[in-house]
Amino acid sequence: MMEASQESTADSLLKDECYADFLKEGFDVKTYTAQAIHHAVIAEQLAKLAEGISQLDRELHCQVVARHEDLLAQATGIESLEGVLQMMQTRIAALQSAVDRIRTKIVDPYNKIVARTAQLARLQVACDLLRRIIRILYLSKRLQGQLQGGSREITKAAQSLNELEPSEISAE
Repeated sequence: MMEASQESTADSLLKDECYADFLKEGFDVKTYTAQAIHHAVIAEQLAKLAEGISQLDRELHCQVVARHEDLLAQATGIESLEGVLQMMQTRIAALQSAVDRIRTKIVDPYNKIVARTAQLARLQVACDLLRRIIRILYLSKRLQGQLQGGSREITKAAQSLNELEPSEISAE
């Protein structure tokens, strides 16, 4: 019986011509107010609006009373969902923290490996240059000895000079 009276209250509000303007999709407050002022029925319109608001308040109260248990269950459900959400946020934060720790354990050694690899490459280049320099020093000492040996060592000196050519040194 309460359902029938609730439906009739809502239907009567929806069907009342006074409230029909409010339900239109293109409802404009300024236009509605201008028409009410133009027709000089402001007091009558205000009284109808006050009565409609009162009916809506009563209808809202009846709806809340009729669905009290459902509303409480939904509120409880929302509270439990908030608890689950809070727990998930805590777990996400813990997971993020673990990821950060793992990243630190991986990134630092990786950066050290990259730096050491670059250092090793530079050392290899330096070692190669030192080998070439040692070879040049050896060949120049041998050439000096051969030049001091006079004309009998001239062919050996020529061979040593040939070995001092840049293409010969870099190939070794």
